[in-house]
Amino acid sequence: MHPEDSLLLQWYHVPASREKGFTALVSKYQQPLYWHIRRMVINHSDADDVLLNVFLKVWKGLANFREESNLYTWLYRIATNESLSFIEREKRRGLVNIDEEAVNTSAQQQMKADPHFDEKKLEWKLQLAIQQLPEKQRIVFNLRYFDEMSYREMSDVLQTSEGALKASYHHAVKKLEEMLRES
Repeated sequence: MHPEDSLLLQWYHVPASREKGFTALVSKYQQPLYWHIRRMVINHSDADDVLLNVFLKVWKGLANFREESNLYTWLYRIATNESLSFIEREKRRGLVNIDEEAVNTSAQQQMKADPHFDEKKLEWKLQLAIQQLPEKQRIVFNLRYFDEMSYREMSDVLQTSEGALKASYHHAVKKLEEMLRES
């Protein structure tokens, strides 16, 4: 475990410094978790809501964290699960179509509605292409490419074998290359 994370956990486990430890944890992980969530749920306000739920779960569960994995992989697992749960709730409420292609189209429409959207920029073309990937490939690609996670760390977060993750990433990259060539 990273020494800084060990210190955060030490602070958290001492009642007098619990809030200090949690505040430091939020400060350290708020931005990377926000962007991880945002890439999954697309909408800013939805990402904020999911992030709040993540930190509520972390606050409730941190006392039981056994330090068998890195703190940040535990946090990413919670953020990933909360994001997927959010997406499923939206599907059930009828706010998102259950059809994967329709979900991707909805995500693309949300991106295009962003005031900063400029489809001429490569970064936006990449984001639009990523939204067209199947959910698992999209998550794996985002963790590897944007969050620079190793396959071992992704395996801890997603509870999937490293081999399956490597295959998902490879397929995602090939699909993205094709989509970007076509655009």
